[in-house]
Amino acid sequence: MRILVVGGGTAGTIIANNLARRLGPETRSGKVRITMLSASDRHMYQPGLLYVAFGQMAPDQLYRDQASLLEPNIDFHVDPVKQFMLDKNQVTTESGKVYEYDIIVIATGSRMVPDETPGLTEGAEFFYTEASAVKMYQKLREFQGGKVAVAVGVPHKCPIAPVEVMFALNDFFKARGIRDKVNLKYYYPIGRIHTIENVAKWAKPEFDKMGVEYETLFNIREVDAKNKILKSEEGTEVDYDLLIVIPQHRGMEVIERDNLGQGGWIPTDRYKLTMTGHDNVYVVGDTTNLPVSKTGSAAHFQAEVVAENIASIVKIGSPVRDYDGKVYCFIEAGHEKATYAMFNYLNPPDLKPPSKPMHWFKLSYNQMYWTSVRGLL
Repeated sequence: MRILVVGGGTAGTIIANNLARRLGPETRSGKVRITMLSASDRHMYQPGLLYVAFGQMAPDQLYRDQASLLEPNIDFHVDPVKQFMLDKNQVTTESGKVYEYDIIVIATGSRMVPDETPGLTEGAEFFYTEASAVKMYQKLREFQGGKVAVAVGVPHKCPIAPVEVMFALNDFFKARGIRDKVNLKYYYPIGRIHTIENVAKWAKPEFDKMGVEYETLFNIREVDAKNKILKSEEGTEVDYDLLIVIPQHRGMEVIERDNLGQGGWIPTDRYKLTMTGHDNVYVVGDTTNLPVSKTGSAAHFQAEVVAENIASIVKIGSPVRDYDGKVYCFIEAGHEKATYAMFNYLNPPDLKPPSKPMHWFKLSYNQMYWTSVRGLL
């Protein structure tokens, strides 16, 4: 059986490693072959980008060599997929090769698209790529006071990030001794300050304590970078001295180009994690259109289900587990404290008061991540 994993991020790496261990005898005998196609020879710890944006982590700390994270019985190639031919059980790659499969896992992730909003690229700071995170840190270091606007586009990856940014900004400007010279204001697209109702209820009094102002029902329309004005679809205009944006995201270009899903999000069965209409196509992580957060933890929990099911198909002919929508998100809450949001399709999160032990657990996980993607945690 030929198993093809497309994408070397969190979900793809966990699945490939998990399968490699579960199917060790089958790979050694030649009954199973596991192939991974990735766009890069490096693996990035994406949550670390926020630390880079605040000078708490160096960019080179974000990366490991992808091959070093993989089990030896995985056939790994840096060769991005150019076209998916699902009806033929084939993909073609940038190198011109054709890979055939019996089961495919699509874990291609997502990308920010600030260029789709007029003026956003020129007028705002971001932290969703290494370059943008470094640039944001430089801007924060240079900032001497004034109006800081933090605006949120949708959909975006890591839905807790907008809230964490506000705590981080408050701490950063306090540490520099200029918090009293900074007006922090947060703009969110729906009628509360976070999509998840219980997160919104928890964050609102926290914002009030920090002196963070907020405006809801604010959807970004365009940015006048020259005059430093942020404009909303609702018709309001905001002047700023520094604009930080959580930009709108889309799935990868190849997904859109091959019409696998609107916006680059592939229609996915919420329990089986298979693509609608294709039982041998599994979709995980940011690539899905599932109603769960696009986070590393969701990718991790989905990856464990998919790996167990594919291994079971090989061994007994059928899958054995469903995905229940589980997500676990750390929330850095300032003053070296953190809390977490854990939820699934049926149960909303119940947030606890932030604590120092949870903050230290989060910092520890920054290192444990590399064990996690190897499928050992």
